[in-house]
Amino acid sequence: IIVATITPDMPFPATACLVQKELGAVKAAAFDLEAACSGFIYALEVGRAFIASGIYKNVLIIGAEKLSSIIDWEDRNTCVLFGDGAGAAVLQRRDGARGVLATRLGSDGNKADILAMPGGGCRQPATVDSVNERIHFLKMEGKEVYKAAVNAMTAAAKEVLEISGLSIEDIQCIIPHQANQRIISAIGSRLGAREDQVFVNLQKYGNTSAASVAVALDEALQTGKIKRGDKILIIAFGAGLTWGATILEW
Repeated sequence: IIVATITPDMPFPATACLVQKELGAVKAAAFDLEAACSGFIYALEVGRAFIASGIYKNVLIIGAEKLSSIIDWEDRNTCVLFGDGAGAAVLQRRDGARGVLATRLGSDGNKADILAMPGGGCRQPATVDSVNERIHFLKMEGKEVYKAAVNAMTAAAKEVLEISGLSIEDIQCIIPHQANQRIISAIGSRLGAREDQVFVNLQKYGNTSAASVAVALDEALQTGKIKRGDKILIIAFGAGLTWGATILEW
């Protein structure tokens, strides 16, 4: 069980262990993974690698966030953007199924400070002063995040298309991280994608970080946007900085 989250129930134990208890999955290993909004793609690739190596037969991956707990409601630059949500998927080997065709993950710690929650860790533990200084809330430099997100997600998407030998016309559904419409539109334009290829549910939930692409994937499936045999491009970007792209054949 892998839980991708930046808002765990507590610093430890891992939220994945709490999920394991609730499910009664007594044979399962469990751990959390923190890659912010890229978390679900990171969890997908870790789970895929576990299965490909033969270590595990079934992997449950979850992207779950309660961002309302780390949002500064006095900061209009961030509080209107984020939401709470969760999505999950079970990974397993299937004969005759292609599944994950290509994945690319990336990171850039040099820009860690443009999207972060400064307080709460061992560097700046909670004190009366730190709470009064409001450093236990998410902080974001919007313009810098926009530029980095568009560049990184576009590049990652082009890489997985090249690796898999596909063009953007071969993709039936593009599921980008639901950060904001400007980022989604810019990536679609740079990839040469048609508007009807790009799935958007941002208007319903806002940016739900690690849950974002998981929730969108499920909604795309439930609404008939994805059908058996379709090729799906999933792209995400988050704090770290982290990013990732993957192509699935459904």
